[in-house]
Amino acid sequence: MTALALEEPAERVGRGWTAALSLANGAIWVGWYGPLQILLARQSAHFAPGTGLSKESLLAWVTCVGAVVSLAANPLFGALSDRTVSRHGRRTPWIVAGAAGGALSLLLLGVADAVWVLFLGWCLVQLTLNAAFAAVTAAVPDRVPRLQRGAVGGWLGAAQILGVVAGTGLATAAGALGGGGVGAGYAACAVFTLLGVAPYVLRHPDLRLAAGDRPAWSWRSFAAGFRLSPRAHPDLAWAWLTRFLINLGNALVLLYLYYYLRDRLHHADPDSGVLILTAVNGVTLLATVVLGGVWSDRVGRRKPFVLWSGVLMAVATGMLSGWQTWSGAVVAAAVLGVGFGVFTSVDFALMTDVLPAALDRGKDLGVINIANSLPQVAAPVVAAPLVAHLGGYRVLYLVAAGVGLLGSLLVHRIKSVP
Repeated sequence: MTALALEEPAERVGRGWTAALSLANGAIWVGWYGPLQILLARQSAHFAPGTGLSKESLLAWVTCVGAVVSLAANPLFGALSDRTVSRHGRRTPWIVAGAAGGALSLLLLGVADAVWVLFLGWCLVQLTLNAAFAAVTAAVPDRVPRLQRGAVGGWLGAAQILGVVAGTGLATAAGALGGGGVGAGYAACAVFTLLGVAPYVLRHPDLRLAAGDRPAWSWRSFAAGFRLSPRAHPDLAWAWLTRFLINLGNALVLLYLYYYLRDRLHHADPDSGVLILTAVNGVTLLATVVLGGVWSDRVGRRKPFVLWSGVLMAVATGMLSGWQTWSGAVVAAAVLGVGFGVFTSVDFALMTDVLPAALDRGKDLGVINIANSLPQVAAPVVAAPLVAHLGGYRVLYLVAAGVGLLGSLLVHRIKSVP
């Protein structure tokens, strides 16, 4: 078991392992997206009048600061898990600590009575849940052979969107049914996050790294390990940029969706509207996410799937600009789900295929995952002036479509993966 921690995996993983890891992944996304889509927007609208900011600007600042924390947390905890020597393995301690810390942080957000508590709570959520997420994603290259990673990535992607739907649903329903408002929504997300990681932690022992396999520790070498030269690893750099741009386009779509429905489409119930669109997106995503990954494994190719899924997502985003009705939003959500489903599974497999070294899988995936969190920083910076001063939601979604399309085209620059 010790040696396998640093070897390229050859034995296929079973359905039970994949299901448990997928559930853990989905639980983490519940902790992120319950707040992000509903609860933070409500709290921002509540606190904004006393800050001198609009609700859009306050939400943008909260999510931006939290995303900055995420930028550092994911690679940091990935690197720490790479070097963890424990009888419970390298990844499991960080999954447990991250999920527990995330649950407590969500409960703190639920009782936020001031803007600074809102900022603090969301930063803590990002810090702790990124510790768990870094460990969960690193388990895939640790345990899954290359030609099974598309399928496993598909199941992780399915769990991700189910986590988004579940988080949105819990945030909406818990407050309505329990009468507790945002506090009940946060509590429901916290409980789900804890319970969701339990099957993987309790039933599937992690690979251990022996003390003799760990490189000598120093802060200088640890910090130096985060520098990944684009010149030395060009395929990793192009893969990172592809993921960043496509995720930035998607982040621009999601950030102000609640306000788009309320202020532009004048939807009578924007909370339910967000939930419906998320569910529609989730259904079409689930229809393609596993299929796309399995198909990619069977044909042994990644780049064509990433390219055409990105193009389809750009088309869907363009619909939100040119067809600004509730029907248009539903169709766009469905088409976006088809494209994002294929992209989610195949892009994950592509990323694991370009990792430079087995010892640094967690850290390198953490650096790659910056391409998921950095768009959360960039999206408010881009979106706020577009909505307020440069053309509104029509221009916002045109820009989002162009950004995503550029990202999909850049996948051609990757040479080592077909």
